[in-house]
Amino acid sequence: MPTPNPAAFDFLMTRRSRPAKTLTTPVPDQSEVTRLLTAAARTPDHGKLEPWRFIILTKPALQRLATMVPERGQALEIEADKITKAYDQYANADLAIAVISSPKPSPKIPQIEQIYSAGAVCLALVNAGLAAGWGANWLSGWASHDRAFVRDGLGLEDHETVAGFIHLGTETNAPPERPRPDLHNITTWMNT
Repeated sequence: MPTPNPAAFDFLMTRRSRPAKTLTTPVPDQSEVTRLLTAAARTPDHGKLEPWRFIILTKPALQRLATMVPERGQALEIEADKITKAYDQYANADLAIAVISSPKPSPKIPQIEQIYSAGAVCLALVNAGLAAGWGANWLSGWASHDRAFVRDGLGLEDHETVAGFIHLGTETNAPPERPRPDLHNITTWMNT
């Protein structure tokens, strides 16, 4: 018979990301960020390849990224409202952690499994932040998929991509619950 952890299960049943635009200071300090990263790094990693890494973006780094958004958006012919939204994602943030998918050559572990692991790190980091009492949100957006932006702004290598930007801070207000999936419509039981 399994030994339940009711507190952990209750947390998972009620967890809710906090919109990044509602987060403010104070933000986790270096010691707290290290603690959250330690929790996130416990993510399943088939083959122990560590196919991901972290870039901590403080306010000055986020401001620098924000200044890159308009030029890249215009070069890519992105709609003006989407450029503004991307600009605000960086300009209005106080702390974000870029989770970088950095697959390793492996004859045994397919690249797709390594990419899935990076996505799992993003969720683990969001959950660690929420469990520690911070507001947390996982964002991406068009700029995170633009090779020039991630190369020049974050120093990513050609084989690397942004799995997500995890915004952390103090929540200003708890969001209302949102509709959740109807499990009946998305679940199939196979008994044979």
